[in-house]
Amino acid sequence: MVGANTVEDQRARWERKRCRTAKELLETEHKYLEQLDLVVTYFVTILKAKGTLKPAVLQTIFGPLESIYSASNVLSLHLERGNLGSGLENFCQNLDLYGHYAENLEQANKTLKEQLRKNKSFRRFKKLQETRPQFQGRELEDLLPLPLQRLQQYKHFFRDLLENTSPDSAEYQKLAKAVKTLSEVSWWVQDIMDKRQNSLQLLRVQKLLKGQKTQILTPGRWYIREGWLLVVPTKGEELKRRMFFLFSDIFIAAKPCHPLHPLNSHKLACQAVYPLRQCTVDKVFGHTQSQGGLLSLSFPHKTLLLMSSDQQDINEWYRSLTAAVRKLKA
Repeated sequence: MVGANTVEDQRARWERKRCRTAKELLETEHKYLEQLDLVVTYFVTILKAKGTLKPAVLQTIFGPLESIYSASNVLSLHLERGNLGSGLENFCQNLDLYGHYAENLEQANKTLKEQLRKNKSFRRFKKLQETRPQFQGRELEDLLPLPLQRLQQYKHFFRDLLENTSPDSAEYQKLAKAVKTLSEVSWWVQDIMDKRQNSLQLLRVQKLLKGQKTQILTPGRWYIREGWLLVVPTKGEELKRRMFFLFSDIFIAAKPCHPLHPLNSHKLACQAVYPLRQCTVDKVFGHTQSQGGLLSLSFPHKTLLLMSSDQQDINEWYRSLTAAVRKLKA
């Protein structure tokens, strides 16, 4: 009897948590739909009717937003009727829309900016729509990333629902399938976002370096980290402070351009590009809790001794460098 009560108690706890999560999912879905409705009703539908934007431009800016809105509407109806398992299973058939939306978002933002610059009637229309009380001071740019933010919320809701559903219940398999599909789409979207962020970092470093001699923007290259380190000379010269950039395949040393240079005073001059595939990384000191540390980077024709007075910094550089070299050689 004691065992039976424990099982029943567990089931009751699961059911309470599950009901709470389902209620929260529905409430937040309604709020999400209200926000999407602002874009669909006051922008997409009216712009289609007015012809202010060409159909191709309209499609580029809003992507599959109308289809995302429809899918959420159907999900909301299922949730209201308590059809949790079948509602999520049906909804997951439309999750690819979120992946396509993520792929399109960068181009959507570019096109939106371009139209606001060139198209006076669209600029006026957008400003007018955003002054409506329903927008509560929000702009179109605030609303366009909503589907990707909602995707992250779905992950937590779906996982919580699965964890609080009895494995022998009829809905468990449907929820497990929904969680798996959502996880795959989330990875897809995260990969898109990571690649976009990486491209921005590569472009930023390219602009930071003087001239075009050092090509940073190379397919397959990933930005890892950057920072100032002291170079310890082999002969008795003084320490040199240099900026280093670590990428997935190369390690770059750079120094500031002359502060009085008319064009490049804020830029860095590339001094050397070291291929990581031929690199061996050693920690010379910095193993103990002493202050700072020293790294040795050995290349076929050069050895770099890099120092920092911040031990945490040198440890992080050591970890990043060894991980990058290991990955290249694997």
